[in-house]
Amino acid sequence: MSAERYTMLVEELCDAVGLADVGHVLDTRRIEVDGFDVQLDYFENDLDAIYANFDFGTMTAGRTLVIFRLMLEANLLIYAQDQAQLGLNGDTGGMVLVLRIPFDSGINGYALADLLVHYAGHGRYWRQNILESNDEMFEGIASGAYHWLRA
Repeated sequence: MSAERYTMLVEELCDAVGLADVGHVLDTRRIEVDGFDVQLDYFENDLDAIYANFDFGTMTAGRTLVIFRLMLEANLLIYAQDQAQLGLNGDTGGMVLVLRIPFDSGINGYALADLLVHYAGHGRYWRQNILESNDEMFEGIASGAYHWLRA
């Protein structure tokens, strides 16, 4: 059932955003959302959900440990309620957000498009304020004052 539901949802998504080449999205299982590469997939051991994996970018050398701490804090304080987790791509070293979207949540192509745009906003925040920020800004965020967290 998951393959059929996945295909139908991707077709609805492409229709919602005006993307004509549905076959390409189904073949590559990828779509670009506001400049972020998003992998859309489903898994045979979780037939009740579609997964969206956002690639937020790579970490600057020297900041890795602090960024890991910030990712853990965000996983506990922000993303746990959304069935989402920040993590590390073992192949590229890039920061990823893995989002699990249950099929039974009433999701359709338009809602999925809105959800992907919403999480692309999270990606912009992480990219601009943490991954690519200047040292002064990064130190302010990494100070542990928790002012950087926003839902």
